[in-house]
Amino acid sequence: MKRASWLAALLLALVAALGLVACGGDNESKETATPEAAATTTPQAAVTGTPQAATSTPVVRSGPKEVILATTTSVQDSGLLDVLVPEFEKESGYNLKVIAVGTGQTLAMGQRGDADVLVVHAPASEKALIDGGSAINRRLVMHNDFIIVGPEKDPAGVAGMTSAVDAMKEIADTGSTFISRGDDSGTNKMELSLWKKAEVEPEGKSWYEESGQGMGPTLQIANQKDGYTLTDRGTYLAQSANLSLKVLVEGDPLLLNVYSVMEVNPDKFDLVNSAGGKAFADFMVSEKAQQMIGEFVDKKSGKPLFIPDADKTYEDLGLKTPFG
Repeated sequence: MKRASWLAALLLALVAALGLVACGGDNESKETATPEAAATTTPQAAVTGTPQAATSTPVVRSGPKEVILATTTSVQDSGLLDVLVPEFEKESGYNLKVIAVGTGQTLAMGQRGDADVLVVHAPASEKALIDGGSAINRRLVMHNDFIIVGPEKDPAGVAGMTSAVDAMKEIADTGSTFISRGDDSGTNKMELSLWKKAEVEPEGKSWYEESGQGMGPTLQIANQKDGYTLTDRGTYLAQSANLSLKVLVEGDPLLLNVYSVMEVNPDKFDLVNSAGGKAFADFMVSEKAQQMIGEFVDKKSGKPLFIPDADKTYEDLGLKTPFG
């Protein structure tokens, strides 16, 4: 009996020890896991050129010389950051970590304090971040415009139309393939507002597909499927050499696409690199950066991808208020 009791006690001790090791292992993995390891990689997100998904896990900052920029994919996909980032880093001494996702995810990162500075293009949605105190010092940087592109054969017959709303209605009425980003980006928000104005509910329709990706991949999908899509002009021009899609609808005042820079509020989030975020925001509206933006053109057409606007007001661009 004594031998059996001793063995039972030993077994119980081993089980308890194994349980403690397992629990300790779980805690350790939770504490040391990085957002990059925890996140599922998606095509629409990029960190300095490397795909990465947005995540609710706080972004790890490597030190005071690192600045985290959360920005829309159109700024990344157009190639503009490839020009601006090296110049900023050389001038400032900061290292810029770029997280390029849809504007909805960008704004969410700002709302959580997971970035130091934001570049976005959804004025109405930006207002909530400012009003809530998560972002400060919103400044106008540049603009281009949205365009509706599609196959040259144009089954919906929208080429040359001056009303984007009427064009969207024709696409719906003819059941022509339309590829939506479907990612809560600024472009996606604009697209949904056009459907609403056209009194069309596209979700669930056989002709309507959501890519769930950034502008670059969405253009490629529309190209492969001979479909229509709404895009910012900058990304379209940057990728036009690899596309057969044509610009079919442009020039409607509704299609104005305005980009702003905002600093994440350090009074609300202790870990924000306020000096670094301000340094990048100041750089974006500086004379040098504005000149670089104005000189950033599509190599094929020679057309500018963005129009610098730091010396303008939102009203100068025809917005009724700074938020649209």
